Amino acid sequence: MTTENRFNLIDESWIPIVDIGRVSLKELFSNHHYRALGGNPVQKIALTKLLLAIAQAASTPKDDEAWAELGANDLAANCLAYLDKWHECFWLYGEQPFLQMPAVSSASVQSFGAVLAEIATGNTTVLTQDQIEKTLYDADKALLIVVLMGFGLGGKKTDNSVVLSKGYSGKANGKGKSSSGKSGPSIGFYGFLHNFLVGQSLIESLWLNLLTIEQLSQVRIYSSGLGTAPWELMPEGEVCDTAKSLQTSLMGRLIPLSRFCLLTDTGLHYSEGIAHQGYKEGVVDPSISVNFSDKEPKTIWTDPERRPWRFLTALLSFLGQSSSTGFDCYHLRFGLKRARDQVNELGIWSGGLRVSNNAGEQYVSGSDDSVESLITLPQSVLGTFWFANLQLEMTDLEQLSKIVYSATLNYFKSQNMESKGQAGLASNLFWQLCERKFQDLVNVCDDTDQAQSLRKNFAGFANQAYDTYCAKDTARQLDAWAKNRPNLGKYLKDQYKHKEVAPA
Repeated sequence: MTTENRFNLIDESWIPIVDIGRVSLKELFSNHHYRALGGNPVQKIALTKLLLAIAQAASTPKDDEAWAELGANDLAANCLAYLDKWHECFWLYGEQPFLQMPAVSSASVQSFGAVLAEIATGNTTVLTQDQIEKTLYDADKALLIVVLMGFGLGGKKTDNSVVLSKGYSGKANGKGKSSSGKSGPSIGFYGFLHNFLVGQSLIESLWLNLLTIEQLSQVRIYSSGLGTAPWELMPEGEVCDTAKSLQTSLMGRLIPLSRFCLLTDTGLHYSEGIAHQGYKEGVVDPSISVNFSDKEPKTIWTDPERRPWRFLTALLSFLGQSSSTGFDCYHLRFGLKRARDQVNELGIWSGGLRVSNNAGEQYVSGSDDSVESLITLPQSVLGTFWFANLQLEMTDLEQLSKIVYSATLNYFKSQNMESKGQAGLASNLFWQLCERKFQDLVNVCDDTDQAQSLRKNFAGFANQAYDTYCAKDTARQLDAWAKNRPNLGKYLKDQYKHKEVAPA
Protein backbone atom coordinates (compact mmCIF):
# COMPACT_ATOMS: atom_id res chain seq x y z
CA MET A 1 0.00 0.00 0.00
CA THR A 2 1.32 3.44 -0.96
CA THR A 3 1.03 6.25 1.60
CA GLU A 4 1.55 8.95 -1.03
CA ASN A 5 -1.58 10.91 -1.91
CA ARG A 6 -2.12 10.37 -5.63
CA PHE A 7 -4.93 10.66 -8.20
CA ASN A 8 -7.55 12.94 -6.66
CA LEU A 9 -11.02 12.22 -8.04
CA ILE A 10 -11.96 15.90 -7.85
CA ASP A 11 -9.15 16.95 -10.19
CA GLU A 12 -8.39 13.90 -12.34
CA SER A 13 -10.49 12.78 -15.32
CA TRP A 14 -12.22 9.44 -14.64
CA ILE A 15 -16.00 9.85 -15.06
CA PRO A 16 -17.30 8.90 -18.56
CA ILE A 17 -19.60 11.52 -20.10
CA VAL A 18 -21.62 11.05 -23.29
CA ASP A 19 -20.08 12.91 -26.29
CA ILE A 20 -17.25 14.24 -24.11
CA GLY A 21 -15.08 11.45 -22.68
CA ARG A 22 -13.72 11.28 -19.15
CA VAL A 23 -14.00 14.27 -16.83
CA SER A 24 -13.22 15.06 -13.19
CA LEU A 25 -15.76 15.77 -10.45
CA LYS A 26 -14.85 19.47 -10.62
CA GLU A 27 -15.39 19.56 -14.39
CA LEU A 28 -18.69 17.70 -14.05
CA PHE A 29 -20.20 20.22 -11.64
CA SER A 30 -18.69 23.18 -13.53
CA ASN A 31 -20.13 22.36 -16.95
CA HIS A 32 -23.90 22.60 -17.27
CA HIS A 33 -23.96 21.37 -20.88
CA TYR A 34 -22.99 17.76 -20.09
CA ARG A 35 -25.98 15.67 -21.14
CA ALA A 36 -25.56 12.34 -19.41
CA LEU A 37 -23.17 9.78 -17.97
CA GLY A 38 -21.43 7.26 -20.20
CA GLY A 39 -20.40 3.68 -19.46
CA ASN A 40 -22.49 0.56 -19.09
CA PRO A 41 -25.81 0.60 -17.13
CA VAL A 42 -24.25 -0.58 -13.85
CA GLN A 43 -21.56 2.10 -14.05
CA LYS A 44 -24.21 4.74 -14.76
CA ILE A 45 -26.23 3.67 -11.71
CA ALA A 46 -23.21 3.56 -9.39
CA LEU A 47 -21.96 6.96 -10.60
CA THR A 48 -25.42 8.53 -10.31
CA LYS A 49 -25.65 7.30 -6.73
CA LEU A 50 -22.19 8.75 -5.97
CA LEU A 51 -23.08 12.11 -7.51
CA LEU A 52 -26.37 12.16 -5.62
CA ALA A 53 -24.51 11.40 -2.39
CA ILE A 54 -22.25 14.39 -3.05
CA ALA A 55 -25.29 16.54 -3.88
CA GLN A 56 -27.19 15.42 -0.77
CA ALA A 57 -24.13 16.05 1.42
CA ALA A 58 -23.61 19.49 -0.13
CA SER A 59 -27.17 20.74 -0.27
CA THR A 60 -30.16 18.77 1.02
CA PRO A 61 -33.19 21.10 0.90
CA LYS A 62 -35.73 21.25 3.71
CA ASP A 63 -38.81 20.72 1.52
CA ASP A 64 -40.07 21.02 -2.06
CA GLU A 65 -40.27 24.79 -1.82
CA ALA A 66 -36.64 24.98 -0.80
CA TRP A 67 -35.79 22.46 -3.53
CA ALA A 68 -37.43 24.64 -6.20
CA GLU A 69 -35.67 27.73 -4.88
CA LEU A 70 -32.32 25.89 -4.93
CA GLY A 71 -32.43 25.00 -8.62
CA ALA A 72 -29.84 23.09 -10.63
CA ASN A 73 -27.34 25.96 -10.90
CA ASP A 74 -27.12 26.65 -7.17
CA LEU A 75 -26.92 22.91 -6.49
CA ALA A 76 -23.87 22.65 -8.75
CA ALA A 77 -22.25 25.67 -7.05
CA ASN A 78 -22.85 24.13 -3.63
CA CYS A 79 -21.34 20.84 -4.78
CA LEU A 80 -18.20 22.61 -5.99
CA ALA A 81 -17.84 24.36 -2.64
CA TYR A 82 -18.36 21.03 -0.85
CA LEU A 83 -15.72 19.27 -2.96
CA ASP A 84 -13.26 22.06 -2.27
CA LYS A 85 -13.86 21.64 1.48
CA TRP A 86 -13.42 17.86 1.43
CA HIS A 87 -10.70 17.72 -1.23
CA GLU A 88 -8.34 15.65 0.94
CA CYS A 89 -10.91 12.83 1.23
CA PHE A 90 -10.94 12.08 -2.51
CA TRP A 91 -7.43 10.67 -3.06
CA LEU A 92 -7.60 7.26 -4.73
CA TYR A 93 -4.24 6.35 -3.16
CA GLY A 94 -2.74 7.44 0.14
CA GLU A 95 -3.16 6.92 3.87
CA GLN A 96 -6.94 7.37 3.56
CA PRO A 97 -7.78 6.11 0.06
CA PHE A 98 -11.25 6.97 -1.27
CA LEU A 99 -13.91 4.45 -0.13
CA GLN A 100 -11.20 1.92 0.73
CA MET A 101 -10.24 0.12 3.95
CA PRO A 102 -6.47 -0.14 4.59
CA ALA A 103 -7.30 -2.52 7.47
CA VAL A 104 -8.20 -5.30 4.98
CA SER A 105 -4.64 -5.48 3.65
CA SER A 106 -4.41 -9.02 5.06
CA ALA A 107 -7.25 -10.21 2.79
CA SER A 108 -6.28 -12.18 -0.30
CA VAL A 109 -5.87 -10.24 -3.53
CA GLN A 110 -8.34 -10.72 -6.36
CA SER A 111 -7.55 -9.70 -9.92
CA PHE A 112 -9.60 -6.84 -11.31
CA GLY A 113 -11.23 -9.15 -13.83
CA ALA A 114 -12.41 -11.48 -11.07
CA VAL A 115 -14.63 -8.78 -9.55
CA LEU A 116 -15.91 -7.34 -12.84
CA ALA A 117 -19.22 -8.93 -13.80
CA GLU A 118 -18.65 -8.55 -17.54
CA ILE A 119 -15.19 -10.21 -17.58
CA ALA A 120 -14.90 -13.97 -18.19
CA THR A 121 -12.49 -15.61 -15.72
CA GLY A 122 -11.71 -19.18 -14.65
CA ASN A 123 -13.31 -21.75 -16.96
CA THR A 124 -15.94 -19.34 -18.28
CA THR A 125 -16.24 -19.36 -22.07
CA VAL A 126 -15.12 -16.12 -23.74
CA LEU A 127 -17.71 -15.12 -26.35
CA THR A 128 -16.62 -11.58 -27.22
CA GLN A 129 -13.46 -9.51 -26.93
CA ASP A 130 -15.18 -7.34 -24.32
CA GLN A 131 -15.06 -10.29 -21.91
CA ILE A 132 -11.25 -10.45 -21.94
CA GLU A 133 -9.54 -8.91 -18.91
CA LYS A 134 -7.70 -5.71 -19.81
CA THR A 135 -5.18 -3.48 -18.09
CA LEU A 136 -6.93 -1.01 -15.81
CA TYR A 137 -5.62 2.52 -15.42
CA ASP A 138 -6.21 4.72 -12.38
CA ALA A 139 -9.39 6.16 -13.90
CA ASP A 140 -10.76 2.63 -14.43
CA LYS A 141 -9.82 1.62 -10.89
CA ALA A 142 -11.62 4.63 -9.43
CA LEU A 143 -14.76 3.69 -11.32
CA LEU A 144 -14.41 0.06 -10.23
CA ILE A 145 -14.24 1.03 -6.54
CA VAL A 146 -17.45 3.07 -6.88
CA VAL A 147 -19.23 0.19 -8.63
CA LEU A 148 -18.16 -2.42 -6.07
CA MET A 149 -19.65 -0.47 -3.16
CA GLY A 150 -23.16 -1.59 -4.12
CA PHE A 151 -22.80 -4.01 -7.03
CA GLY A 152 -20.36 -6.61 -5.75
CA LEU A 153 -21.49 -10.07 -6.85
CA GLY A 154 -22.08 -12.69 -4.19
CA GLY A 155 -19.81 -15.70 -3.93
CA LYS A 156 -16.48 -17.01 -2.75
CA LYS A 157 -14.33 -14.25 -4.21
CA THR A 158 -14.61 -12.20 -1.02
CA ASP A 159 -12.04 -13.19 1.61
CA ASN A 160 -14.37 -13.34 4.59
CA SER A 161 -11.70 -14.72 6.90
CA VAL A 162 -10.82 -11.07 7.53
CA VAL A 163 -13.17 -9.58 10.15
CA LEU A 164 -12.58 -6.03 11.38
CA SER A 165 -15.29 -5.82 14.06
CA LYS A 166 -14.40 -8.03 17.00
CA GLY A 167 -17.05 -10.68 17.63
CA TYR A 168 -18.86 -10.08 14.32
CA SER A 169 -20.24 -13.38 12.99
CA GLY A 170 -21.88 -12.12 9.80
CA LYS A 171 -19.02 -13.43 7.64
CA ALA A 172 -19.18 -17.00 9.03
CA ASN A 173 -21.47 -19.93 8.28
CA GLY A 174 -23.15 -22.23 10.77
CA LYS A 175 -19.93 -24.19 11.23
CA GLY A 176 -17.94 -21.09 12.09
CA LYS A 177 -16.01 -21.07 8.81
CA SER A 178 -15.81 -18.16 6.39
CA SER A 179 -19.01 -17.85 4.37
CA SER A 180 -19.52 -16.77 0.79
CA GLY A 181 -20.01 -13.06 0.26
CA LYS A 182 -23.57 -11.74 -0.01
CA SER A 183 -24.66 -9.90 -3.12
CA GLY A 184 -24.41 -6.12 -2.97
CA PRO A 185 -27.59 -4.30 -1.87
CA SER A 186 -27.83 -2.48 -5.20
CA ILE A 187 -27.96 -5.70 -7.24
CA GLY A 188 -29.82 -8.17 -5.04
CA PHE A 189 -30.48 -11.78 -6.03
CA TYR A 190 -31.39 -11.43 -9.73
CA GLY A 191 -30.41 -7.80 -10.41
CA PHE A 192 -32.61 -4.87 -9.43
CA LEU A 193 -33.96 -2.47 -12.03
CA HIS A 194 -32.95 1.08 -11.05
CA ASN A 195 -34.81 4.22 -12.10
CA PHE A 196 -33.90 7.89 -12.19
CA LEU A 197 -35.50 11.06 -13.49
CA VAL A 198 -33.62 12.64 -16.38
CA GLY A 199 -33.53 16.33 -17.23
CA GLN A 200 -32.00 18.22 -20.13
CA SER A 201 -28.56 18.15 -18.52
CA LEU A 202 -26.72 15.92 -16.07
CA ILE A 203 -26.78 18.57 -13.34
CA GLU A 204 -30.51 19.08 -13.82
CA SER A 205 -31.00 15.31 -13.55
CA LEU A 206 -29.22 15.30 -10.18
CA TRP A 207 -31.40 18.17 -8.99
CA LEU A 208 -34.57 16.34 -10.08
CA ASN A 209 -33.62 13.26 -8.03
CA LEU A 210 -32.54 15.18 -4.94
CA LEU A 211 -34.53 14.14 -1.85
CA THR A 212 -35.58 16.64 0.82
CA ILE A 213 -35.50 16.37 4.62
CA GLU A 214 -39.31 16.33 4.58
CA GLN A 215 -39.39 13.43 2.10
CA LEU A 216 -36.88 11.43 4.14
CA SER A 217 -39.13 11.79 7.18
CA GLN A 218 -42.11 10.58 5.12
CA VAL A 219 -40.25 7.51 3.86
CA ARG A 220 -39.36 6.37 7.40
CA ILE A 221 -37.15 3.51 6.22
CA TYR A 222 -34.01 5.54 6.88
CA SER A 223 -34.19 5.88 10.66
CA SER A 224 -30.91 7.81 10.75
CA GLY A 225 -32.17 10.26 8.14
CA LEU A 226 -29.69 11.69 5.67
CA GLY A 227 -26.62 10.36 7.47
CA THR A 228 -22.96 11.24 6.88
CA ALA A 229 -21.13 10.67 3.61
CA PRO A 230 -18.73 7.75 4.11
CA TRP A 231 -15.66 9.64 2.80
CA GLU A 232 -16.22 12.17 5.62
CA LEU A 233 -16.17 9.39 8.21
CA MET A 234 -15.23 5.86 7.16
CA PRO A 235 -16.24 2.92 9.37
CA GLU A 236 -13.68 0.97 11.35
CA GLY A 237 -15.44 -2.36 10.87
CA GLU A 238 -18.55 -4.18 9.75
CA VAL A 239 -20.74 -3.21 12.74
CA CYS A 240 -19.07 -0.21 14.37
CA ASP A 241 -21.23 2.83 15.16
CA THR A 242 -20.42 4.44 11.81
CA ALA A 243 -21.35 1.24 9.97
CA LYS A 244 -24.66 1.02 11.87
CA SER A 245 -25.44 4.60 10.89
CA LEU A 246 -24.79 3.79 7.23
CA GLN A 247 -27.15 0.79 7.50
CA THR A 248 -30.02 3.10 8.49
CA SER A 249 -29.40 6.26 6.46
CA LEU A 250 -29.90 7.50 2.91
CA MET A 251 -26.13 7.89 2.52
CA GLY A 252 -25.73 4.21 3.33
CA ARG A 253 -28.07 3.28 0.48
CA LEU A 254 -26.38 5.59 -2.03
CA ILE A 255 -22.88 4.41 -1.01
CA PRO A 256 -23.47 1.09 0.82
CA LEU A 257 -19.80 0.09 1.42
CA SER A 258 -20.90 -3.53 1.04
CA ARG A 259 -17.32 -4.39 0.06
CA PHE A 260 -14.17 -3.56 1.97
CA CYS A 261 -11.47 -3.05 -0.67
CA LEU A 262 -7.89 -1.86 -0.97
CA LEU A 263 -6.23 -1.33 -4.34
CA THR A 264 -2.88 -2.89 -5.24
CA ASP A 265 -0.88 -2.75 -8.47
CA THR A 266 -2.28 -6.06 -9.75
CA GLY A 267 -5.70 -6.28 -8.11
CA LEU A 268 -7.36 -5.49 -4.83
CA HIS A 269 -7.72 -6.88 -1.33
CA TYR A 270 -11.37 -7.86 -1.26
CA SER A 271 -13.70 -8.76 1.60
CA GLU A 272 -17.38 -8.39 2.43
CA GLY A 273 -18.19 -5.09 4.06
CA ILE A 274 -21.31 -3.67 5.69
CA ALA A 275 -24.38 -5.94 5.46
CA HIS A 276 -27.56 -4.05 4.57
CA GLN A 277 -31.18 -5.10 4.88
CA GLY A 278 -33.06 -5.87 1.68
CA TYR A 279 -36.47 -5.06 0.26
CA LYS A 280 -38.07 -8.01 2.05
CA GLU A 281 -37.09 -6.34 5.32
CA GLY A 282 -38.57 -3.08 4.05
CA VAL A 283 -35.33 -1.23 3.22
CA VAL A 284 -34.52 -0.25 -0.37
CA ASP A 285 -32.45 2.07 -2.52
CA PRO A 286 -34.58 5.11 -3.51
CA SER A 287 -34.04 4.13 -7.16
CA ILE A 288 -35.57 0.64 -6.79
CA SER A 289 -39.29 0.02 -7.30
CA VAL A 290 -41.02 -2.24 -4.75
CA ASN A 291 -44.63 -3.18 -4.04
CA PHE A 292 -45.13 -3.36 -0.27
CA SER A 293 -48.93 -3.63 -0.44
CA ASP A 294 -48.91 -7.42 -0.90
CA LYS A 295 -48.26 -9.90 1.90
CA GLU A 296 -44.85 -10.65 0.36
CA PRO A 297 -42.99 -7.56 -0.98
CA LYS A 298 -42.24 -7.69 -4.69
CA THR A 299 -39.64 -5.82 -6.68
CA ILE A 300 -38.98 -5.28 -10.38
CA TRP A 301 -35.94 -7.24 -11.56
CA THR A 302 -33.86 -6.54 -14.63
CA ASP A 303 -35.01 -8.74 -17.50
CA PRO A 304 -33.04 -8.77 -20.80
CA GLU A 305 -36.05 -10.31 -22.55
CA ARG A 306 -38.33 -7.56 -21.30
CA ARG A 307 -36.89 -4.16 -21.95
CA PRO A 308 -37.28 -1.59 -19.12
CA TRP A 309 -39.79 0.56 -21.02
CA ARG A 310 -42.30 -2.28 -20.75
CA PHE A 311 -42.37 -1.72 -16.97
CA LEU A 312 -43.39 1.93 -17.35
CA THR A 313 -46.97 1.52 -16.14
CA ALA A 314 -45.78 -0.43 -13.09
CA LEU A 315 -43.16 2.21 -12.31
CA LEU A 316 -45.77 4.97 -12.54
CA SER A 317 -48.55 3.15 -10.71
CA PHE A 318 -48.63 5.95 -8.10
CA LEU A 319 -50.23 8.14 -10.79
CA GLY A 320 -53.30 5.89 -10.86
CA GLN A 321 -56.55 6.45 -9.01
CA SER A 322 -55.73 3.69 -6.49
CA SER A 323 -52.17 4.87 -5.85
CA SER A 324 -52.12 3.40 -2.34
CA THR A 325 -51.20 0.05 -3.88
CA GLY A 326 -48.71 -1.03 -6.51
CA PHE A 327 -45.03 -0.44 -7.09
CA ASP A 328 -43.33 2.58 -5.60
CA CYS A 329 -39.98 4.17 -6.45
CA TYR A 330 -39.07 7.14 -4.25
CA HIS A 331 -37.03 8.97 -6.88
CA LEU A 332 -39.96 8.79 -9.31
CA ARG A 333 -42.84 9.43 -6.91
CA PHE A 334 -41.25 12.35 -5.09
CA GLY A 335 -39.59 13.80 -8.17
CA LEU A 336 -42.20 13.60 -10.91
CA LYS A 337 -44.98 15.65 -9.36
CA ARG A 338 -42.78 18.55 -8.30
CA ALA A 339 -40.82 18.48 -11.58
CA ARG A 340 -43.97 19.13 -13.62
CA ASP A 341 -44.00 22.74 -12.42
CA GLN A 342 -40.28 23.27 -13.00
CA VAL A 343 -39.32 21.70 -16.34
CA ASN A 344 -41.02 21.41 -19.70
CA GLU A 345 -39.78 17.93 -20.48
CA LEU A 346 -38.28 15.16 -18.41
CA GLY A 347 -37.62 11.48 -18.79
CA ILE A 348 -37.25 8.24 -16.90
CA TRP A 349 -34.04 6.28 -17.26
CA SER A 350 -34.27 2.62 -16.21
CA GLY A 351 -31.51 0.05 -16.26
CA GLY A 352 -29.71 -2.76 -14.52
CA LEU A 353 -27.85 -6.05 -14.84
CA ARG A 354 -29.43 -9.50 -14.79
CA VAL A 355 -27.41 -12.13 -12.93
CA SER A 356 -27.67 -15.85 -12.19
CA ASN A 357 -27.14 -17.73 -8.94
CA ASN A 358 -25.91 -21.24 -8.26
CA ALA A 359 -24.76 -22.71 -4.93
CA GLY A 360 -24.16 -19.28 -3.45
CA GLU A 361 -22.16 -18.05 -6.43
CA GLN A 362 -23.44 -15.09 -8.45
CA TYR A 363 -22.37 -14.58 -12.05
CA VAL A 364 -23.39 -13.39 -15.51
CA SER A 365 -24.12 -16.26 -17.88
CA GLY A 366 -26.45 -17.47 -20.62
CA SER A 367 -29.14 -14.90 -21.38
CA ASP A 368 -28.00 -12.56 -18.56
CA ASP A 369 -27.16 -9.07 -19.72
CA SER A 370 -27.35 -5.39 -18.81
CA VAL A 371 -30.22 -3.33 -20.24
CA GLU A 372 -31.34 0.28 -20.19
CA SER A 373 -33.98 2.51 -21.74
CA LEU A 374 -34.95 6.17 -21.65
CA ILE A 375 -38.55 7.35 -22.02
CA THR A 376 -39.36 11.05 -22.33
CA LEU A 377 -42.44 12.26 -20.46
CA PRO A 378 -43.75 15.70 -21.47
CA GLN A 379 -45.01 17.23 -18.21
CA SER A 380 -48.27 18.37 -19.80
CA VAL A 381 -49.55 14.81 -20.13
CA LEU A 382 -48.65 13.45 -16.70
CA GLY A 383 -52.12 12.93 -15.28
CA THR A 384 -54.59 10.19 -14.35
CA PHE A 385 -56.33 10.38 -17.75
CA TRP A 386 -53.04 9.98 -19.62
CA PHE A 387 -51.97 7.20 -17.30
CA ALA A 388 -55.28 5.30 -17.64
CA ASN A 389 -54.92 5.39 -21.44
CA LEU A 390 -51.30 4.22 -21.24
CA GLN A 391 -52.31 1.31 -19.01
CA LEU A 392 -54.99 0.27 -21.47
CA GLU A 393 -52.65 0.45 -24.45
CA MET A 394 -49.95 -1.57 -22.68
CA THR A 395 -52.49 -4.21 -21.62
CA ASP A 396 -53.62 -4.57 -25.23
CA LEU A 397 -50.02 -4.76 -26.46
CA GLU A 398 -49.43 -7.61 -24.02
CA GLN A 399 -52.46 -9.35 -25.48
CA LEU A 400 -51.15 -8.71 -28.99
CA SER A 401 -47.86 -10.35 -28.03
CA LYS A 402 -49.77 -13.43 -26.87
CA ILE A 403 -51.63 -13.53 -30.17
CA VAL A 404 -48.33 -13.48 -32.08
CA TYR A 405 -46.95 -16.24 -29.85
CA SER A 406 -50.06 -18.41 -30.25
CA ALA A 407 -50.30 -17.90 -34.01
CA THR A 408 -46.62 -18.81 -34.53
CA LEU A 409 -46.96 -21.80 -32.20
CA ASN A 410 -49.96 -23.16 -34.13
CA TYR A 411 -48.24 -22.54 -37.49
CA PHE A 412 -45.40 -24.91 -36.58
CA LYS A 413 -47.62 -27.37 -34.74
CA SER A 414 -49.80 -27.82 -37.81
CA GLN A 415 -46.67 -28.99 -39.65
CA ASN A 416 -45.50 -31.24 -36.80
CA MET A 417 -42.46 -29.07 -36.20
CA GLU A 418 -40.77 -27.72 -33.03
CA SER A 419 -42.81 -24.69 -32.10
CA LYS A 420 -42.13 -23.12 -28.68
CA GLY A 421 -38.72 -21.73 -29.54
CA GLN A 422 -39.93 -20.12 -32.76
CA ALA A 423 -43.03 -18.73 -31.05
CA GLY A 424 -40.87 -17.13 -28.37
CA LEU A 425 -38.60 -15.57 -30.97
CA ALA A 426 -41.58 -14.13 -32.85
CA SER A 427 -42.99 -12.62 -29.65
CA ASN A 428 -39.61 -11.10 -28.79
CA LEU A 429 -39.30 -9.62 -32.27
CA PHE A 430 -42.75 -8.07 -31.88
CA TRP A 431 -41.63 -6.25 -28.72
CA GLN A 432 -38.43 -5.10 -30.39
CA LEU A 433 -40.47 -3.57 -33.21
CA CYS A 434 -42.89 -1.96 -30.73
CA GLU A 435 -40.03 -0.10 -29.08
CA ARG A 436 -39.73 2.02 -32.22
CA LYS A 437 -43.17 3.54 -31.67
CA PHE A 438 -43.49 3.40 -27.90
CA GLN A 439 -42.24 6.95 -27.37
CA ASP A 440 -44.89 8.15 -29.84
CA LEU A 441 -47.52 6.28 -27.84
CA VAL A 442 -46.38 7.88 -24.59
CA ASN A 443 -46.62 11.31 -26.19
CA VAL A 444 -50.23 10.95 -27.35
CA CYS A 445 -51.91 8.98 -24.56
CA ASP A 446 -53.74 12.13 -23.46
CA ASP A 447 -55.58 11.99 -26.80
CA THR A 448 -57.59 8.81 -27.37
CA ASP A 449 -57.94 9.39 -31.12
CA GLN A 450 -54.20 9.74 -31.68
CA ALA A 451 -53.45 6.75 -29.49
CA GLN A 452 -56.03 4.72 -31.40
CA SER A 453 -54.46 5.65 -34.72
CA LEU A 454 -51.11 4.18 -33.60
CA ARG A 455 -52.70 0.76 -33.29
CA LYS A 456 -52.26 0.26 -37.03
CA ASN A 457 -48.49 0.45 -36.50
CA PHE A 458 -48.51 -2.07 -33.66
CA ALA A 459 -50.79 -4.41 -35.61
CA GLY A 460 -48.33 -4.16 -38.49
CA PHE A 461 -45.51 -5.15 -36.13
CA ALA A 462 -47.51 -8.21 -35.08
CA ASN A 463 -47.91 -9.32 -38.69
CA GLN A 464 -44.26 -8.58 -39.43
CA ALA A 465 -43.10 -10.71 -36.51
CA TYR A 466 -45.36 -13.57 -37.59
CA ASP A 467 -44.24 -13.35 -41.24
CA THR A 468 -40.55 -13.28 -40.25
CA TYR A 469 -40.72 -16.69 -38.58
CA CYS A 470 -43.57 -18.30 -40.54
CA ALA A 471 -42.51 -18.94 -44.14
CA LYS A 472 -44.99 -19.37 -47.00
CA ASP A 473 -42.74 -20.65 -49.76
CA THR A 474 -44.33 -24.05 -50.30
CA ALA A 475 -47.98 -24.99 -50.68
CA ARG A 476 -47.94 -26.66 -47.25
CA GLN A 477 -46.36 -23.61 -45.62
CA LEU A 478 -48.77 -21.24 -47.35
CA ASP A 479 -51.75 -23.27 -46.11
CA ALA A 480 -50.44 -23.22 -42.51
CA TRP A 481 -49.55 -19.53 -42.78
CA ALA A 482 -53.05 -18.56 -43.95
CA LYS A 483 -54.87 -20.70 -41.38
CA ASN A 484 -52.91 -19.39 -38.40
CA ARG A 485 -52.30 -15.78 -39.36
CA PRO A 486 -52.94 -13.47 -36.32
CA ASN A 487 -56.50 -12.21 -36.07
CA LEU A 488 -56.08 -8.55 -35.18
CA GLY A 489 -59.58 -7.31 -35.97
CA LYS A 490 -60.64 -6.96 -32.34
CA TYR A 491 -57.47 -5.05 -31.43
CA LEU A 492 -57.97 -2.58 -34.29
CA LYS A 493 -61.66 -2.03 -33.56
CA ASP A 494 -61.52 -1.89 -29.76
CA GLN A 495 -62.49 1.44 -28.27
CA TYR A 496 -61.47 2.71 -24.89
CA LYS A 497 -63.69 1.15 -22.26
CA HIS A 498 -62.53 3.01 -19.17
CA LYS A 499 -64.52 5.88 -17.74
CA GLU A 500 -63.42 9.33 -18.81
CA VAL A 501 -61.53 11.19 -16.11
CA ALA A 502 -60.37 14.75 -16.10
CA PRO A 503 -56.66 15.27 -16.62
CA ALA A 504 -54.76 15.82 -13.37
